[in-house]
Amino acid sequence: MNTSSQLAKRFREVMLDGLWIANTNFKDQLSDVTWGQAITKIADLNTIAMLTFHIDYYIAGILNVFEGGELEIKDKFSFDLPPIESQEQWEELLSKLWRDSEKFAALLEQMSDSKMNEVFVDEKYGTYLRNIDGMIEHAYYHLGQIALIKKMILFKNK
Repeated sequence: MNTSSQLAKRFREVMLDGLWIANTNFKDQLSDVTWGQAITKIADLNTIAMLTFHIDYYIAGILNVFEGGELEIKDKFSFDLPPIESQEQWEELLSKLWRDSEKFAALLEQMSDSKMNEVFVDEKYGTYLRNIDGMIEHAYYHLGQIALIKKMILFKNK
């Protein structure tokens, strides 16, 4: 299995269907979260909706580069979630995350191994490999937060 295929598999594991590292994934954790739970604020932690938006913001930004576009995302906007005021809007955010994640993985699978060592947009960002690895690690970091916040919400509502 080439590097791109291995990375796509790792990305799918954290986002869509894996159990290997964390015994869960984004899709598993978010599948039963209601809109009310998604926007529930616990102390000064980000909400589940905010973290969902945040991770998709970066996936969509890197995906744009994969598709030949510019790197248009900025860290300062990565938490600019518009208000989510219904279950339908929450489900739309989730659907976007699943679509973007699958497209990200599919395009990643098609990349050559030599692409992994190419500069990602600008030398200051390092290589494609560095950015893809970073995206996977970033996703696991926020997956852990979501799992803990979800448990806190469920405990609070008992």
